[in-house]
Amino acid sequence: MPIFISYSHANREFVDDLAGQLVREKVHVWLDRWELSLGDSLIDKVQSAVEGASALLVVLSKASVESEWCKKELTAGLFRELDEKRVVVVPILLEDCAMPMFLRDKFYADFRTDFDAGLRTVLAGVAKISNESLARAVNADNHTDWSIRHGERDGQIAIFLTFVQQDKDQPYTVLTEIALLPNPVANKRLLELLKEQGKAKMRFAAIEALVTYLGGREDLRPVLDDEEEQVRQIEFKGTAEGENYEGRIGVRRLGQDTARDILTNVSGLVRSTYEQMKSVLSVG
Repeated sequence: MPIFISYSHANREFVDDLAGQLVREKVHVWLDRWELSLGDSLIDKVQSAVEGASALLVVLSKASVESEWCKKELTAGLFRELDEKRVVVVPILLEDCAMPMFLRDKFYADFRTDFDAGLRTVLAGVAKISNESLARAVNADNHTDWSIRHGERDGQIAIFLTFVQQDKDQPYTVLTEIALLPNPVANKRLLELLKEQGKAKMRFAAIEALVTYLGGREDLRPVLDDEEEQVRQIEFKGTAEGENYEGRIGVRRLGQDTARDILTNVSGLVRSTYEQMKSVLSVG
């Protein structure tokens, strides 16, 4: 999903510079003047963009804090924070102004004296929510760190996923590693995607095929009862005619032995990664 920029048009020149820098850093940005066409419903388009954005960059200035439109965008973002229980609103301080009460305890990117320093702060903040290749999924009882990468040798692509799960107050972690190898037909398509649309879309195509295969398969929920790695060899079809993949899934525990079996859910891990990538890449 894109990053929505909320601002007053009185600060248009600054916002143009900021948006341009973010795009150069491969951050997907939603800016009204870039997205709206003649005849569009302003309310409907902006509301949809705010609801679907990964985050709202709120540019704070004397003009924006007085703008009724900016106040509505900020309110919508704050309601999303309460509902989703995560950071949605990212404040940017352009100049000294009356800081809205609900933003006063937030860390902000300070652009008042140094544009480059402010930009570095913004990039560090949005990276956590706009990176399609690695992230942390946090639940009430645990969190999972994951990453996806690929390798290429003599024209052959391989996709690798790594998950590290840590349950709250437990003295162990669970490591899941998945390797995917496409057949010549699938490999050709992945190479074309890599060349034409970049590594993220190429990796996503492979994960999409894996998600379709896994579904709710119960046989890919290995139980860990000792230190040995549980391995599954899989084969599945891709999303296009003639595409096939071979895969290896390895799951093992690390840390202290609690004398208790651990039930894992490989399908759930992959589905979570797929949804994160889909969200960041704005696919489908």
